[in-house]
Amino acid sequence: MGKSLQNFIYNSIYHLLVIAAPLITTPYISRVLGAENIGIYSYSYSIAYYFVMFIILGLNNYGNRTIAMVRNDKKELSKTFLEMYAMQLSIAIVMIIAYCIYTLLFSNTTMSWIMLIYVISGALDVNWLFFGLEEFKLTVTRNIIIKVLTTCGIFLFVKSASDVYLYGLIMTGGILASQIVIWPFVRKNVSFCRIEASAIKKHLKPNLVLFIPVVAVSIYKFMDKIMLGLLSNMEQVGFYENADKIVNVPMALVNALGNVMLPRMSNLIANNKKKEAETIFSKSIMIAMFCSTSMCFGIMGLSEIFVPWFYGDGYNPVVILFQILLPSCIFLAFANVIRTQYLIPNKKDKIYMESVILGAIVNLLTNAILIPRMASIGAAVGTLCAEAIVCIWQAVMIRKEIDAAKYVKQAIPFVCAGVIMYVVLLALPNFGTKTITSIIVKTVLGAVVYLLLISCYMFANRKKNHSIDL
Repeated sequence: MGKSLQNFIYNSIYHLLVIAAPLITTPYISRVLGAENIGIYSYSYSIAYYFVMFIILGLNNYGNRTIAMVRNDKKELSKTFLEMYAMQLSIAIVMIIAYCIYTLLFSNTTMSWIMLIYVISGALDVNWLFFGLEEFKLTVTRNIIIKVLTTCGIFLFVKSASDVYLYGLIMTGGILASQIVIWPFVRKNVSFCRIEASAIKKHLKPNLVLFIPVVAVSIYKFMDKIMLGLLSNMEQVGFYENADKIVNVPMALVNALGNVMLPRMSNLIANNKKKEAETIFSKSIMIAMFCSTSMCFGIMGLSEIFVPWFYGDGYNPVVILFQILLPSCIFLAFANVIRTQYLIPNKKDKIYMESVILGAIVNLLTNAILIPRMASIGAAVGTLCAEAIVCIWQAVMIRKEIDAAKYVKQAIPFVCAGVIMYVVLLALPNFGTKTITSIIVKTVLGAVVYLLLISCYMFANRKKNHSIDL
């Protein structure tokens, strides 16, 4: 098994686990806590996220790429890691103090103080080191243990709506624990040595460049919930939060692919292996489209029976949110491949930055106009518009360097197969008297329809060597 495929499997497990744990607990939590309490947690988490975001800056991309480029030299690797982490820790101290001041002056609530645990975890987050080293097995093992423990904790201790703060403690405590347990492995990969202040500063500017897109992306990932809380109510935040959890499912494999291929592509480009990089890019487009279209159109087609069964009574608005939010996965997937396998490895940070800033502007304007009138539906429309703009801008800007039109044509059959599956699922009647029976039967039939259509497409194009093997 090739290392790329092996790492893709490990990273897929990692991302699916991050998604699976909330999905296992969501039916229980949605019934026990209710939409309003879920909204309180989500709103406070979204604000704390911005402080963590300033701690990490652009390290998830910059750190990943930089570590990948120097990983073959242990001395340079150690020096580079320590320089970047010294910068991260210095900023973390400032942000933790700033968060305490914010909570005291503006949001002196129990949930806000609980979120301080999450902010502190940002100071210990060095996942970018292991992603750059392509050591994904470690992160998977760690997360399996932590997620199992937090999931068990939720079922054991969260029993009523009044336990919302206990829920917050379990969730943030799990995040902090997941960062702490990885540090013994840092010592195995890094030799500690003296570093100069000037060496630390050299990482600040490129980090800030890649931080601008992080801020922009956060506007239509987390600002939606903050604006919903301010312009609507916590119940609407709860609806949106629950829908957002499901939207993350189709993206789990795509994000895993991006995390694996970013260091690999950075390494290939650093060693001038452009032909191999081109081949991987083409294959990745097909994998991303397969994962996103099959899952997003499948979930959309099942939403009317899935939502009441999964969440319980009172969550009907989530059905409409699914129909608006899930198509954004297609734009997200396409843009993810462009970003992680072309723009960042080739240091085309400006194009990436422009695209997400444009997306953020579109999202803010759309939210400001639609949320007061349409609540969570308005936020969903804003997210869809933003993701579409980001993807289109990136594809247009790289069209002269790579054949973007060719990759769009590759994606169209997958979208068409997804739409046909969606129509078939809507047309199918319910099977049996139990909802779960209908969900299982329709899922199987939808998968058969989609796979048959894709198989016909792949067979017709077999001579073009469009294999989806890594």
